[in-house]
Amino acid sequence: MSELDDSKAPLMEHLVELRKRLLVSLVALVVAFGIAFTQSKAIFAFLVQPLVRAEGPGAHTQLIFTKLYEAFFVQVKVAAFAALVIAFPIIANQIWAFVAPGLYKNEKRAFLPFLIMTPVLFTAGAALAYYVVAPISFRFFLKFNDNGATTGFAQTALPAMNDYLSLIMHFMAGFGIAFLLPVLLMLLERAGIVTRTQLKAGRRYAIVGAFVVAAVLAPPDVVSQCLLAVPLIALYEASIIGIWFSERKRARDAAALPVIVP
Repeated sequence: MSELDDSKAPLMEHLVELRKRLLVSLVALVVAFGIAFTQSKAIFAFLVQPLVRAEGPGAHTQLIFTKLYEAFFVQVKVAAFAALVIAFPIIANQIWAFVAPGLYKNEKRAFLPFLIMTPVLFTAGAALAYYVVAPISFRFFLKFNDNGATTGFAQTALPAMNDYLSLIMHFMAGFGIAFLLPVLLMLLERAGIVTRTQLKAGRRYAIVGAFVVAAVLAPPDVVSQCLLAVPLIALYEASIIGIWFSERKRARDAAALPVIVP
């Protein structure tokens, strides 16, 4: 009976600690949402800039809303999106504070680089989508504007606010997640699920897979798909190089351990 009571005590301590970390994360998210909502128009104006650049200088960019409540809910979505970005460092710190006490010192050293690489790579992917891919894609779509001189009827792009917001968020989130490929591959290698030799042997399949992912995440024009597929292939090769360095470091650490003679 005492053993059962002893096992309950650590479990309750972990649950209390988890509740504390979740509460701090939730408060950070709510506060960030409140701040972001007051600046939601400015944030949305920033997110519209790829469309402005695609339309070119002198163009009058116009976004419409066809439902009375659409503009309000767009501001809510923008604030929620910004709140996740603002509160992410705090949420990540709470996750680390909850997980770290259960890790050995060498496990902490091994896991910390992945924790740092994740926001860096995600930001790089989102920035590529925002600054490069989205303007090129929007420029391609805007070519379908027609003043009706040849067809007899005009075609004018009047994107709705909610549709545009969903599109640009899809761009940035999709590219950001795709750029986490090195983190995923290196974690799989650390877990012993894949090896560097297997990754090298599967290079041809990885190239095909990169273009498949690009076809799903990027718009249908070839240029945008290549702008995602090529960096994915480069990241795959970078993962192989990173695993090679990791293997060498583990080999040096193993060689430095004292030999115990029975």
